[in-house]
Amino acid sequence: MNFQSQKKLLQIRLSKTIALLFFAFASTFWLQAQEITSPDKNLSLKFELKEGGIPSYQLTYKQKPVIKPSSLGLELQNMASFMDGFTVTNTAQSTVDENWNPVLGEEKTIRNHYNELVVTLVQAKNNNRFIRIRFRLFNDGLGFRYEFPKQNDLSYFVIKEERSEFNLAGNHKIFWIPGDYDTNEYAYTTSKISEIPSLMQKATIEINAQCPIKELSVQTPSMMKSDDGLYINIHEAGLINYPAMYLEVDAKTNKMISHLAPDALGAKGYMQTDAQSPWRTIVVSDKATDILASKLILNLNEPTSYKDVSWIKPVKFIGIWWEYFVAGRSTWAFGKENNVKLTDDFTKLTPNGKHGATTERAKEYIDFASKNGFDAILIEGWNIGWEDWIGNWKEEVFDYVTPYPDFDVKAVHEYAASKGVKIIMHHETSGSATNYERRLDRAFQYMNDNGYDAVKTGYVGKIIPRGEHHDGQWMVNHYINVAKRAADYKIMIDSHEAVRPTGLNRTFPNWIAQESARGTEFESMGGLAPDHTTILPFTRLMGGPMDYTPGIFQTDLSYYGTGSTQRVNTTLVKQLAYYVTMYSPLQMAADIPGNYERFPDAFQFIKDVAVDWDNSYILEAEPGDYITIARKAKGKDEWFIGGITDENARTANISFDYLPAGKNYIATIYADAKEANWKENPQKYTVTKVIVNSKTKLKQYLAPGGGVAISIKEGNPSELKGLKKL
Repeated sequence: MNFQSQKKLLQIRLSKTIALLFFAFASTFWLQAQEITSPDKNLSLKFELKEGGIPSYQLTYKQKPVIKPSSLGLELQNMASFMDGFTVTNTAQSTVDENWNPVLGEEKTIRNHYNELVVTLVQAKNNNRFIRIRFRLFNDGLGFRYEFPKQNDLSYFVIKEERSEFNLAGNHKIFWIPGDYDTNEYAYTTSKISEIPSLMQKATIEINAQCPIKELSVQTPSMMKSDDGLYINIHEAGLINYPAMYLEVDAKTNKMISHLAPDALGAKGYMQTDAQSPWRTIVVSDKATDILASKLILNLNEPTSYKDVSWIKPVKFIGIWWEYFVAGRSTWAFGKENNVKLTDDFTKLTPNGKHGATTERAKEYIDFASKNGFDAILIEGWNIGWEDWIGNWKEEVFDYVTPYPDFDVKAVHEYAASKGVKIIMHHETSGSATNYERRLDRAFQYMNDNGYDAVKTGYVGKIIPRGEHHDGQWMVNHYINVAKRAADYKIMIDSHEAVRPTGLNRTFPNWIAQESARGTEFESMGGLAPDHTTILPFTRLMGGPMDYTPGIFQTDLSYYGTGSTQRVNTTLVKQLAYYVTMYSPLQMAADIPGNYERFPDAFQFIKDVAVDWDNSYILEAEPGDYITIARKAKGKDEWFIGGITDENARTANISFDYLPAGKNYIATIYADAKEANWKENPQKYTVTKVIVNSKTKLKQYLAPGGGVAISIKEGNPSELKGLKKL
């Protein structure tokens, strides 16, 4: 071979070597850095490994940064962490576009459309131990979770802390409540992220059984708005066998980091492979209405495995409840004593004369429910044990099957059945989950035997097992166990003081509602700010339906002559609007029946309004300021509109373009009177009937702390005659 031939051969070999090296480098880079976009291309997710093998992601919306490069990982107890030292060994992308129908919901059909990236990460230094991070990018946001497959060197492990970062792009406006392991019942504070440290002490008001987090932190769902007009909501989905997540706040850098609720020993989670974390969710848009319309959290939850869901029904109810809050008008307890045991003879207690749950009172409520078309009544305080139920960290506090001497379970059931009314059971646990679990099957069988198909559970107080928290892994599993066991008895669950919801009403559709926030009862205990319910749909309700207990008509509580000067900080019409703006398939008309009889024309809206829906239309919204929503009733040509405002009067802009074209409808408008406001004249309102169609536009005045409620139905020619067209 001559010199020229040798030279040419060397050049060919060198070219091949360079090509192979380039291909190897490109392949490695391709594995280490991945990018996907949402189906509509507005959102972009980039995943990469930073120096040291640290997983990192970033998120942009229409080229605007939402989450700047942020690290991912978990610290473990007595084991090497899942924080660094990773290499990417595999990536997979896929697309899903499907529709599904919730059992109960705001929409009859929900579209589940996303692009997915799954990254497999291996730690060579730890015997090739590996995890997966799964990203799902929807048009309305991102969900990601950690997955821990079965493998030789990973079977059991204990989480010390999860360290998922959310490195925000600016000092956003944020609507927040303090991070707390045991309660979500704080009032919301609106501020800049940088202002959270100076406001935290004031925000951490005294609440029963609270446990504020030592590190500066806020609860999820956390709602924010950037200076450049992005709305960002951070929460979680599918919280199963894992503690709830909070967000530690670095107010100087605008970074948030996940923080998990501990157990009694300080551990955060006990895991056995095959396992996964809940989804961490980031809902984002440049329109506030899109945040409220998002179904991302529901879509990230698993479909229900229930074969029969025919027994799961929406419920509109009244109850022996509000009278307990209006300055001691009635009591849950039967006796005057304050030291009782379940083994005591309760017939020998000294009656206090104010017991609310009597047979006679129950029948009065049943009559009212039957007369006005309500499905059910809730009766609280029917069972023994209320004399010393709270504040004693008492385990054997209720037995769930023994009524007080003045409450005849069989007679009440028979009377309700004769009137076509159901009874909703009440199971307060006083935080004693161990006691409740021991008695659960007997309690549910008692419900079946006596015609109850729904129960309101409560967890007021410190948790037993002692040292556990409302939001820890043990209690998360308890709430799910209760829902699953209830399904075996065809019982629906409405939980209060439980961990905030994360869309599990898709997986366990009999868990139809939760409280898990500062609800109407606090209107009798210091009051709620007029903007409170313009924030809740952007925060608490992102995770699922809320039993907010609206419908209070008598807003000045001095009316009862007990010396109370407390007032409910809304107009009467705003209370009507809540039945549309505060979604729940379980809706209570919470006031005392006599107050509805004083305002029969306004009460008509509560009687008419649906609680399950075919379609929902978010017409206008701004967190902390106002919300206007229209909804179509399930299976009916009826629509309902609710609009609310904060402490400021405003004009709502209401479109009717979702109505079928070419048809006229009767709209009944319940509106604040011109002189109405939440401080004075809260009960001043007007009721007007007009004709509307799909081309109608309405500018409607809302009083300070006020609202508007509208019912729309078809009318025959005689009903339409004489009505003005709007």
